[in-house]
Amino acid sequence: MLTMKTLLGAGWTVSARLAGRLIDFVTVLVLARTLTPADFGLTALAMTLTVIADMVLEIPLIQALTRLDRLKKSHLDTAFTLGALRGLVLALVVLLAAWPFSRIYNDHRLFALVAVIVIGPIARSLYSPAMVRYIRDMSFRQVFIAEILGKIAAFIVAVSVVYLGGGYWAIAANSISAPVAAMLISYLLAPYRPKLSLANLADFSTFLGWLSMAQLVAALSWQFDRILLGYFVTRSDLGRYAMASDLSVLPTQSLIGPAMQPVMAAFSRINDDRERLRNAYSKASRFTMLLAAPACIGMAMTADLIVNALLGAKWNDAAIYLQWLALSSVLNAFYQPLHSLALATNRTNLVFRLSFIELCCKVSLMLLGLYFYSLMGVIAARGAVSLIMFVLSLLTAKYLVGTNAAAEIGHLWKVGAACAVMALFVLILQREFAGHHLNGILELGVTSALGAAVYIGALFVLGIRLKTISAQIA
Repeated sequence: MLTMKTLLGAGWTVSARLAGRLIDFVTVLVLARTLTPADFGLTALAMTLTVIADMVLEIPLIQALTRLDRLKKSHLDTAFTLGALRGLVLALVVLLAAWPFSRIYNDHRLFALVAVIVIGPIARSLYSPAMVRYIRDMSFRQVFIAEILGKIAAFIVAVSVVYLGGGYWAIAANSISAPVAAMLISYLLAPYRPKLSLANLADFSTFLGWLSMAQLVAALSWQFDRILLGYFVTRSDLGRYAMASDLSVLPTQSLIGPAMQPVMAAFSRINDDRERLRNAYSKASRFTMLLAAPACIGMAMTADLIVNALLGAKWNDAAIYLQWLALSSVLNAFYQPLHSLALATNRTNLVFRLSFIELCCKVSLMLLGLYFYSLMGVIAARGAVSLIMFVLSLLTAKYLVGTNAAAEIGHLWKVGAACAVMALFVLILQREFAGHHLNGILELGVTSALGAAVYIGALFVLGIRLKTISAQIA
């Protein structure tokens, strides 16, 4: 079973991500009210190049250090050196690609934007490797502090730039300020004297071989929709789509993503006991759906309110995008525990295979969707890919630890039933509110709170208590 340390660690990381996402969300609201969808579309396109290069050259140093039986100073030196080399290569690759990228999309503004945005991932490459000591001890308070202070710094910088008339540069400033500030703070929390050394390179190369290849296809898979739409739709439409897409993944990124780091650490500790690992994985996968399903479905049902009340009338066309993208995100959460399981059991080749299949599905289905149904066809393709990856996750988990696919689906029926009750209640509530012309933010808050209460109540009636919810990851 996963220990109480895992539960506390997940609590810290989820809290950090939730608080960070809240700050990000407030920042986006300020920027969205001031800037235009075209501004967001331009920066979203500029970020695709940096994100792809960042992911392709990604070296998960913290994960590699976490899996070591013994951690020595030479391991930290090797990790820092790899990070510094990665940052240097990343800068060169992005700067060399920036000019042809701007020519392909026929927008000269992209060159300068890309050159500035790349500062963010370079800063992340120089993060103090000594922070891993806290992670190995399942102490995530320091990670929380670094992330939150970085987000606060980014908020201050972004708001300052936008009110000084910087326009879309405020979005770029926000994207680089957080990692730069977090990097500086990491050295205060986990002091480390940098030293260039590759003495323990073998301990990293054996872990990263297949994973580096997986990052290549994962990067293309993650950004393919924006690459495609950036060429065929207007900057305004791309901005609305990018905003809806970013909002749609907030539940899974904020609630599930951060919890996977301590879960992977716990999986690593019990990976020599197949039965314990199978039970732990099964509980973790159920827990992800317990959180992700109501959050995504609730967002889909309140998409109009979210867009109109929070972003403003100029974003109204993004509501339909958000509605369907949020629904397609429900099944995405199921893959995250499997990803942690594959890394913990050193089966990174499976990560590559799944990423490659996902990329192939996205390329083929999104091209067809765009051709026949334009932007909505791309969104439908994302939903189809989510379903395919859900099925593959079930089959891969069976291969890794012997789970039963039918049983795993059967374990989710209570979550599905509770979500159905919640959805019915929200529909009734929206009909009641329709003639009262309530303030949009008030209506959104009341609907969300009551919907969440009904969901928790439905789980209670179905036999799932709060203690049971905690036990899913304990």
